[in-house]
Amino acid sequence: MRVVFAGTPEVAVPVLDAVAASRHELVGVVTRPDAPTGRGRRLVASPVALRAEELGVPVLKPEHPRDPAFQDELRALRPECCPVVAYGALLPQSALDIPPHGWVNLHFSALPAWRGAAPVQHAIWAGDEVTGATTFRIVKELDAGPTYGVMTERIRPTDTAGDLLVRLAEGGAGLLVATLDGIEDGVLFEHPQQEDGVSYAPKLEVDDARVDWTQPAAAIDRQVRACTPAPGAWTTFAGERLKLGPVTRTDQRLEPGVLEVTKQAVLVGTATEAVRLGDVRPHGRKQMPAADWARGVRVDSGVRIGEAFR
Repeated sequence: MRVVFAGTPEVAVPVLDAVAASRHELVGVVTRPDAPTGRGRRLVASPVALRAEELGVPVLKPEHPRDPAFQDELRALRPECCPVVAYGALLPQSALDIPPHGWVNLHFSALPAWRGAAPVQHAIWAGDEVTGATTFRIVKELDAGPTYGVMTERIRPTDTAGDLLVRLAEGGAGLLVATLDGIEDGVLFEHPQQEDGVSYAPKLEVDDARVDWTQPAAAIDRQVRACTPAPGAWTTFAGERLKLGPVTRTDQRLEPGVLEVTKQAVLVGTATEAVRLGDVRPHGRKQMPAADWARGVRVDSGVRIGEAFR
């Protein structure tokens, strides 16, 4: 079956590789346009674009998939199906109608739970014990199309969103290829999504990642892991932003936001037990262990973090 793969970030690369290695004929890749990055704001191609170029596959980078010129290019590739992983743009019906078997998305949740841009992050933040990945045909309504297959994955107590995404991409790659096989062989059929159990996972913004130390330790632990690596959990110290890596719960008690500093550790009080900070990243500096940061800025026990900006 002739396929055109659509995807953009690093997490989509192993799935692209699986499709390229499958029995299906990969005739093109669709990805987001090159984006400015770094201090110099130099334009850089997406991870999927870079991998596609290594594979020698034609790459399409439309500003928007509704562009008529892009749709003409896509038609010229004559795809029978378009597998999708984290492409990052809404597809109009005119584009959805081009491949006879539609656009088949690999979504990183067990639908209908966590429809939207950040399913892995929301699953961790909500304290779910199990999540998964689902293949489904894209329709106009957000992540509501009929499904083909699903896999499940346990969420480990220390999982960050980055950790979990890696495992879901690895397992999901096989699921997506198996879905394409079943569609081509005519043995796999669509199943409407259930109406019960629908939840939504909008993109997490920087403001969502600010830690409120008056919350319980368990909730803070989940929030920090859900926001790692992006958008990155944070608090404030001396009026500046302090980025936080995953924390560890302890059995000690401190007032919310109050620090206890030793040579080896930095504890922060919450609404329940204190948490021990892992790595932190002060504004304008590199990531470092919290104890090293505390020594460098001479933080004393009893100081409070999380105050408002200056």
